[in-house]
Amino acid sequence: MSETGRWLQEVIKCKAAVAWEPNKPLVIEEIEVAPPQANEVRIKIVATGVCHTDLYHLFEGMHKDGFPAVLGHEGAGIVESVGPGVTEFQPGDKVIPLFISQCKQCRFCKSPKTNQCEKGWAADRHDVMASAESRFTCKGKKVLQFMGTSTFSQYTVMNQMAVAKVDPAAPLDKVCLLGCGVCTGFGAAVNTAKVEPGSTCAVFGLGAVGLAAVMGCKAAGAKRIIAVDINPEKFEKAKVFGATEFVNPKDHNKPISQVLAEMTDGGVDYSLECVGNVGVMRSALESCVKGWGVSVLVGWTDMYDFAARPIQLIAGRTWKGSLFGGFKSKDGVPEMVKAYLDKKVKLDEFITHKMTLGEVNDAIELMKHGECIRTVLSVSPQ
Repeated sequence: MSETGRWLQEVIKCKAAVAWEPNKPLVIEEIEVAPPQANEVRIKIVATGVCHTDLYHLFEGMHKDGFPAVLGHEGAGIVESVGPGVTEFQPGDKVIPLFISQCKQCRFCKSPKTNQCEKGWAADRHDVMASAESRFTCKGKKVLQFMGTSTFSQYTVMNQMAVAKVDPAAPLDKVCLLGCGVCTGFGAAVNTAKVEPGSTCAVFGLGAVGLAAVMGCKAAGAKRIIAVDINPEKFEKAKVFGATEFVNPKDHNKPISQVLAEMTDGGVDYSLECVGNVGVMRSALESCVKGWGVSVLVGWTDMYDFAARPIQLIAGRTWKGSLFGGFKSKDGVPEMVKAYLDKKVKLDEFITHKMTLGEVNDAIELMKHGECIRTVLSVSPQ
């Protein structure tokens, strides 16, 4: 194909689940997906997980400027076409879209201390959870790309700095989970908390992110991993990932931090809050041992202030947050795919339900009622 012909791409019409307004079911619509522009790739989405952050935007955040949008940010697919200036990808490549860019040029990308990036939707519109620019239209209206990704669509367009090329052997209906939940929890333990061998950990909330945090604590060599959840049915699943004990706060008439302190001679070395609830965040901090305890906020929320007594930190505890498990996205995701293919990281065990894009509202209801760990939607046939 000639160099000019290579860029003469068509608008694609395809199916997508559109959130027209907050707190309403998604609607399967035919949308138009524009061709990729400079430095962009158009991706056929094969599979996507349904993550709590999708529900957060729809039912909790409900920012008026964040709709209409196509949700979904935990997907995997195949490059359909590339725009001018793209050298890293070609049609047919297996890829995972990333909600955190890695431009490799900004001060954050150049620093080993963080996985933040100055480019992409999160730079200035984290409250709306989408960039003002979009390659989607439906019924003559612009439709936003949620978290820059929009994996509840058969096709999406992304800047190449927010796409990771993965091993051609990777099963897309499994590795899609590395686009958010599993990297988020696993990395929070390994990269952010920096869990040490022989330590004692507590993980609050046993959804996919919490179970991935349990898996991360185990991989880091923790001796005791206490799983905390108000649903006792979650414990058997937590054991699969390495939990050694289970505590249900509802079984006790004293604060969970007190229960954990009594179990651990004063508190755990590391706690990870994987719920996104400011009350649980405080409990997780207060469950840490003084002197060196580290508590990490992992659950996504931006609704309320959190609170704690200054003495908690003065006494030597550290309170920190983790976004996408601290992984630099383009570098970290292919490494995690390789770890899965080498059987060092579990993914299949997170998947409790498989559905189609047309059943997305059923998948959302399952998650809303805590009846699944991860539902994977098949979006386009491979």
